[in-house]
Order: sequence, then structure tokens, then C-alpha cells
Amino acid sequence: MRSSLGVVAIAVGSLLTAGLSFAEDVPYWAYGIPPGPVVTATPAPPDPSMKHLPGNDLSFTRAQISNGFGPADWYPGDHPQMPPIVAKGKEPAVRACGLCHYPNGKGRAENAGVSGLPVSYFIQQMLDFRNDARKSAETRKANTKAMAVFAKNMTDDEIKQAAEYFAAIKWTPWIKVIESKTAPKTEVENGLFLAEGTEKEPLGNRIVEVPVNAEATAILRDPHSGFNAYVPVGSIKKGEALVKNKQCALCHGEGLKGLGPVPPLAGRSPSYLMRQMYDMEHGFRNGLWTGLMKPVVANLSDQDLLEISAYVAAQAP
Repeated sequence: MRSSLGVVAIAVGSLLTAGLSFAEDVPYWAYGIPPGPVVTATPAPPDPSMKHLPGNDLSFTRAQISNGFGPADWYPGDHPQMPPIVAKGKEPAVRACGLCHYPNGKGRAENAGVSGLPVSYFIQQMLDFRNDARKSAETRKANTKAMAVFAKNMTDDEIKQAAEYFAAIKWTPWIKVIESKTAPKTEVENGLFLAEGTEKEPLGNRIVEVPVNAEATAILRDPHSGFNAYVPVGSIKKGEALVKNKQCALCHGEGLKGLGPVPPLAGRSPSYLMRQMYDMEHGFRNGLWTGLMKPVVANLSDQDLLEISAYVAAQAP
């Protein structure tokens, strides 16, 4: 339990040390939902105190920080003026894009980094959500279902405004990829793996993507505080061989930095990359352009997908 966050969390290390195997199931580490029963979080008690970030003159309460229809913007000078759908959403059915994805579009491991995506690609993904063509292999992943609700309740113009806003913000380094035999011992809170102090545990065949600062990310939603991703030793080199063999650069561009309407991949969340490839391979993403990816990921093992994710995330954006 992370009492400072005021929720009941799920310990993951105990599942690993118990010798349980989930190799034939959805790779839980990519989806932020451990196998077994989901523990319902206990809401944190109201906290009216003002929160601060180092070197920042602004202050907000926790309620303001997590307000779905007008979340705190710690660094308004970092980004263009947000359109209303990004800054405030549309009550009651559409939360502000800036809540989960941050005003700078960096996002967190449980969702997606959306800054720097081509406008046409962004729009198509929202239409795929609207048309129920983009789902998650992990049926308990609530934010995927929420995106479908948002897309169904947004106008085409609102989707276009969000797409143009995030496309105008360049994607910059956000995740440090670290090859290691161990990773921080973690607990899961709302789809995020959070480090439990300084204790370590065997990494095994998974990627553990954790905030550099758990409080800054989980409570303060600091859009300047990024992530560390622990990947198996040797996985980056193996992933490079797979990427070259699959000729990913033909569509995603030199250095995987994007090409036309095809999205850039370099330097983005390995958890996100893994679950999207897994969803495509297993038929849960069926959007307009997904057909181009299905032959690429067909017959790839979970280990292959992990190594590709590690390599791509380690590349400079």
C-alpha cells in the first residue's frame, strides 16, 4: 500500500516470486493491469492543501490537478494556446485531453504520448475509436473504453482541433531505457507501475516502465517528470535486428521518426508500443491503416514484440 497516494495498490512482485506464469495471456506489464482480481482503489480523503513543483510559482490543490474538465496547467508557457476540448473537455462526456495526455502531449505509460503525431493519423485513430475499430486485448483497460466514449461525443471539428494542437508540439526525449537484470519492485496504481522505495526484484522477460518520481507523476501530474524503462539485457540489440528485418523504416521513416501520415515511433513508451503491436497481432485493432501492420506483426512472439519495443523506445526521437 502506498499510503502517501491514498489508494490501495496491487503488489506485482509477489505474483512473480510465487512462480506463476502468464506467458499465454495478455502481457500484463504492457497494460498496467496485473493478472488476478482487480483491487478497487479506496478514494483518497480530500486534501485542500496547495501543491507545488520545484522552481514553479504556480500552486494547485489535488482536486484542481485532477479536474477532468479543467486540469491544472503547470507550464502554460510550454505549449500553444490549448483549444477548449484539450483544456477543458466537454461536460459531461468528454474529459479534457490535457488531463491524461498532459498539455504538452507527453502522456504517461498507461496512455499514449500524442505530441508530434501527424494530424491525419491522429484524426484516423479518433475515428477508429468512434467506430469501435480500436479496442484493447486487455478487456479491463478502462481508458481504452473511455477513449471510445470521448470520440463518439466529440465533433469532427473538435477532433481536428486536438489533432492540430498536439501535432504542433515536437516530441522530445521523455523515457530513459535501461538494460538491466533487475528493476524496481513495483505496485500498480491506476495503470501505472510505481516503484516501492529502493527495493529491486528480477526483471525477467518484461519491461518495467516507472516514473522517475512517483509523486510528481501519480499525484502532481508534472509534465516535466518523465519515465525510466527497464528492459532485459541484450533486448535492444535483438530488437534492432528484428526492426531491420521487418524493414520498419520503409513506412515509419529514417530513424523511425515518421513519414507522411505514418506515425513516428522513436523514443516513445515501450509499454504503449508493446500493447499496440499485441492488439494488432491479436485482432483488437482493426482501423483503416491497421491492415498495413498486421502482416508485419503476424507470427511474432511476445518476446519479439518486447525486443522491438525496447529498441524503438531507446532511439532518439
